[in-house]
Amino acid sequence: MKSAVETLNPTRVRLTVEVPFEELKDSLDAAYKKINQQVTVKGFRKGKIPARVIDQRFGRGAVLEEAVNDALPKFYTAAVNEAEINPLGQPEVDITELKDGETLNFTAEVDIRPVIEIPDYSGIEVTVDAIEVSDEDVEKAVQELRERFATTTPVERAAEDADVVTIDLEAKVDGEVLEDGVAEGVSYTIGSGELLDGIDDAVKGLEAGGEATFTSQLKGGSAEGKDAEVTVKVTAVAKRELPELDDDFAQLASEFDTLEELKADSLKRLTNMKQYDQATQAQERVLEELLKITEVPIPEKLLEDEINTRTHNLEHHQLGQMGIDLAKYLEIQGKTEEEFKAETEEAAVKGIKTQFVLDELVNKEKLNVNQEELTEHLMRRAASSGMSPDQFAQAVVEGNQVPMLVGEVARGKALALVVESVKVVDTNGETVDLDDEDETETTEAAAETAEAVTGETEVEEKGEKSGA
Repeated sequence: MKSAVETLNPTRVRLTVEVPFEELKDSLDAAYKKINQQVTVKGFRKGKIPARVIDQRFGRGAVLEEAVNDALPKFYTAAVNEAEINPLGQPEVDITELKDGETLNFTAEVDIRPVIEIPDYSGIEVTVDAIEVSDEDVEKAVQELRERFATTTPVERAAEDADVVTIDLEAKVDGEVLEDGVAEGVSYTIGSGELLDGIDDAVKGLEAGGEATFTSQLKGGSAEGKDAEVTVKVTAVAKRELPELDDDFAQLASEFDTLEELKADSLKRLTNMKQYDQATQAQERVLEELLKITEVPIPEKLLEDEINTRTHNLEHHQLGQMGIDLAKYLEIQGKTEEEFKAETEEAAVKGIKTQFVLDELVNKEKLNVNQEELTEHLMRRAASSGMSPDQFAQAVVEGNQVPMLVGEVARGKALALVVESVKVVDTNGETVDLDDEDETETTEAAAETAEAVTGETEVEEKGEKSGA
């Protein structure tokens, strides 16, 4: 077999392949065997029909077509390996010449992973938010914990601010009760802002059995965004009581003996959260700067597929679960279709560039993923998916997605490596040292950052090992 490669552009090549006819022998034998099992000829046992009879009865062309279809992936893969290219997606194959007994010639055009030169990134400098936890932040955290331990006591009086009321709701649009506009026994804390605009004023002053009607714009459901006439009936009123902020509360709500110890722990937790947010912010901004200084050609077909995938997933998964279509979504977002397409393309380009650049860094720095890192990533992915680690691991194995997870961790390590090499300062002008962070935590955070950018992007290389 002879092959040659022609570069059409930085992301696409054409392979020209010439195959001597004798190299089709195995595929021809397989074609005759397959046809033998599918047809019957009077006077011959099934599977024992001579090749010359098959040629006479069904045509040599049918055999050749079957043989070529069987052989093409093998010859294409051999040409890819000989050319030492990294194909993306499926090739466009064109048989240019097929002479029975002489030769098979074909061309294959395919997108390839572009050659990327990673520039010197040591001069990158980014600014992140300073870590500042105020007394008010600590008080708010303790107050939120206190709210979780609130108790309610039924009262026979009109509802007031902070009371918990049990209500029935009925929403009408254009005089018609909505199918999903009726709810009974809803528990609502007055002033929480968790339901409809205007409901607080409607229920305040009502005792059990009282009802009121008000107009509000619906926040969800089949008539989302429309003004509805809402009737609310109060069926019960309860007074909400918060525990005293003292040592007894600390012992009730935590493992600490005193309120001061509880506050000190809240300060520590808030600081750790701010540190994590700061590290994530640094990773995001460093990645932005790295993409700016790195030239990355984008394969057209890959970009088209990525845009289609993102649009399909939005329409049929995210919006489908919300019960709205793309037109409604754009109306809610206040975007035109053109703006949506432009934003989707921009996100797709960024996702592809991120994967290409970080993958190149993985190769350049010879970064490997160990079992501990993969297990940690799997545990986090399982938690975010709502599945148990065992269930998630089984789904990953069954879906052949282990290489995808390995790639995510490796890209996280690549991004973490870049962040360690650049200058990060906070808004107070202080240098931020991210080396003190736990290495596994840093890698995992970087993997999440890269994953957030790449989204659904998972550039797939085909043909090199598994055939076309």
